[in-house]
Amino acid sequence: MRRVERDTVAIQEKARLAWMALTLTPGMGPTRIARAVKALGTANRLFESSLTELEATGMPAEAAQFIFGGKAQEAAEDEISRVAEAGGSILTPDDRSYPERLREIYDPPAVLWIRGNADLLARPGIAVVGTRHPSPYGTGMAELLSRDLAHRRLVILSGMARGVDTAAHKGAIEAGGKTVAVWGTGIDVVYPKENKKLAESIVATGGAIVSEYPLGTFPAPQNFPIRNRILSGMSLGVLVIEAAEYSGTRITARCAMEQNRDVYAVPGNVTNKNAWGPNTLIKQGAKLTATWEDVWEELPSQIRRQLEAEAGEMAPDESKSAKPASLFTNTPLPQHEQMVLDHLRHDESVQLDDLMERLEAELGSAEIFTALFELELSGRVRQLPGKNYVRSF
Repeated sequence: MRRVERDTVAIQEKARLAWMALTLTPGMGPTRIARAVKALGTANRLFESSLTELEATGMPAEAAQFIFGGKAQEAAEDEISRVAEAGGSILTPDDRSYPERLREIYDPPAVLWIRGNADLLARPGIAVVGTRHPSPYGTGMAELLSRDLAHRRLVILSGMARGVDTAAHKGAIEAGGKTVAVWGTGIDVVYPKENKKLAESIVATGGAIVSEYPLGTFPAPQNFPIRNRILSGMSLGVLVIEAAEYSGTRITARCAMEQNRDVYAVPGNVTNKNAWGPNTLIKQGAKLTATWEDVWEELPSQIRRQLEAEAGEMAPDESKSAKPASLFTNTPLPQHEQMVLDHLRHDESVQLDDLMERLEAELGSAEIFTALFELELSGRVRQLPGKNYVRSF
């Protein structure tokens, strides 16, 4: 490596260390950090500044002392080392790979902790959010729309919470697409714990896990509303699928509006309390969304052209693998499978005993069990707790 290159790398590493030090300093949030760096002129000057100069940036006296005394640098060096050992990476506003859309928001994170493919953060994406307790209809729509949008090369972003978030990530993975999970914990703390396998799948399929919190950060309730601005900030738009009147999803939608992002909403049954959020957003001007085309036609023309060109360049095998078999096959179903499928809906579950009672004059129990098994394997039917079944669209 030539001397000029070595000097450039050294400057970059020093800047990353400074951003990390500011982030780990007590009393310093994103807006105070941005103000301090602006006052200093560059993050590189942090460790060269006197105590008076640090206090002159407007940071609290305790924070200035923490930095001037060397504790911040020590903490930053330790954290960066731990991230590297854990196989993660970090991005700061001085890095070229820092997502441009995120720079546009009022309070972008000073440091992003990342597991997986950091390049995804700069790609065009849609955030899919909603309730932790969706109806079968809500779960199905989250999976369907995420699958269709991911198949068309859009990155699907969500928070990996239970419910709609989980369905969105799974839909993107099923399509052979890419998905990003924005966490309210450290990238080494899976929450909820039952999504550990999903987290591994996201990274293994070329996706990413992102957080603005240091390693080891536990799931404090206040972290999740705060992280929502990142979710909307990195996205071209936010798609809302089922959300109650008072929910974190409303915060994400509000962040999207404040950040001048598009807001999409899937209309819901007015008798369902979780339909209040999307139905109200539609009344306030959100784009009513029923299919992927409703999102696609609102994208900037240059983004559509970019994604269409990329799709056209996909290798035949890659293109084929990205299509969910259950959505792209025209093969007629065997008669007993079609009869069972005709008695199932995508917006309301049917209990097994009820299904067998409806079909007892036409099919035996063994035929019904076989049909359900085959329909599940093909992705046309999903089983819910309590032996309840719904169509997967």
